[in-house]
Amino acid sequence: MAIFWLSVVMFLGLMIPMCYFAWRYRYKPGRVTPHQTHSTVMEVTWTVIPLLLCVGLFFWGIIGYMQFAVGPGESMEIQVTAKQWLWQFEFPDGTRAVNELHVPVNKSIHLVMTSEDVLHDFYIPDMRVKRDIVPGRYTEYWFTPETIGKHVSTCAEYCGKGHSDMKATVFVDTPKDFAIWMETGGDEWMHHTPEEWGRIQYEQKGCQSCHNVDGTRSKGPTWKGIYGKPVKLNNGTSVMVDEAYLRESMMQPSAKVVDGFENIMPTFQGLLRENEIRGLVAYIKSLQ
Repeated sequence: MAIFWLSVVMFLGLMIPMCYFAWRYRYKPGRVTPHQTHSTVMEVTWTVIPLLLCVGLFFWGIIGYMQFAVGPGESMEIQVTAKQWLWQFEFPDGTRAVNELHVPVNKSIHLVMTSEDVLHDFYIPDMRVKRDIVPGRYTEYWFTPETIGKHVSTCAEYCGKGHSDMKATVFVDTPKDFAIWMETGGDEWMHHTPEEWGRIQYEQKGCQSCHNVDGTRSKGPTWKGIYGKPVKLNNGTSVMVDEAYLRESMMQPSAKVVDGFENIMPTFQGLLRENEIRGLVAYIKSLQ
């Protein structure tokens, strides 16, 4: 607002005299042009004063920028890895989560972000949090969440076919709830059947960006009707789709690649809790 009102004053201070002089000294037949004189004082004045204003605005702005760019020393640092098409978060104690970011309310959060493949953009609209994530480098952003509840995060930079599904849920918790989640992963799974919990994980973990559940082909095999049937692998052998195969495919997706599909699935080793794995298996079993 200070810059706005300064701009208003400067604008009026220039435009009003300019319009007045243009009218006052407009051309008239027979008018004698007054003799023009040079004023060193006037030139120094209209040069030095704007210069001092610009220098003052620069230092005022750089102080604000440093406060914006450099997070407080007590901030909680969270590593963010973007990949097609999911978000991976790693907390200071080594806890990792996919498409699910839990943060304590009124605690400064320092995000250190990078990409494994293409350009992404981490965006939490209602928090005004937005930063490009560039492959091969780290970008940083800090913010302080102030409203408890769920918030939506998305990718704001087109990154391929699954771009619109690259979403995460940001949970702003009380300190107590955050501590419980860090220790146990929360108890939400207890309030759902295994199939329901698996469907929730299918949506939250970004599985839908590669695996359809309606029988159509996508970047990965469809989940519909796959359980209990043999599938052909790219090495010419076949394997039965059972609990052991599904778990291995989540933890070591390159171990057995289905014929006709590329080996592009990222590993979820250390990213899925046991209740989430069991839920996904139960969900796949239900899609008959």
